[in-house]
Amino acid sequence: MARIAGIDVPGNKQVWASLQYIYGIGPSLSQRIIAKAGVDPSTKVDSLAEDELNRLREIVDREYRVEGDLRKEVNLNIKRLIDIGSYRGLRHRHNLPLRGQRTRTNARTRRGARKTVAGRGQRRGMTKK
Repeated sequence: MARIAGIDVPGNKQVWASLQYIYGIGPSLSQRIIAKAGVDPSTKVDSLAEDELNRLREIVDREYRVEGDLRKEVNLNIKRLIDIGSYRGLRHRHNLPLRGQRTRTNARTRRGARKTVAGRGQRRGMTKK
């Protein structure tokens, strides 16, 4: 396993796929980094030469914000939205979807598991005693 940006990237995968294990690097950014480093994208990470690995490390560290710095920046942006009281900040604060999705149904991913409310349920067909 090679270590790039503090992450152990899998050695048995191709370089373009392994770079995506780093937070902040997706498919297109991975291809761009590989092109700058002059590495064949289909090469397995284990078979890369040391100088190729060093070029990849250097490009990722020097030119892109990844891992801890990126996570910190994202969290600070969310905190700023909450502090200024914007609409998106309020949605973050209440753990609701922020980008206009409906919440009457289909917001389970963001809202979490269902919370049962007392007094709700089947009313039709009940007989009084």
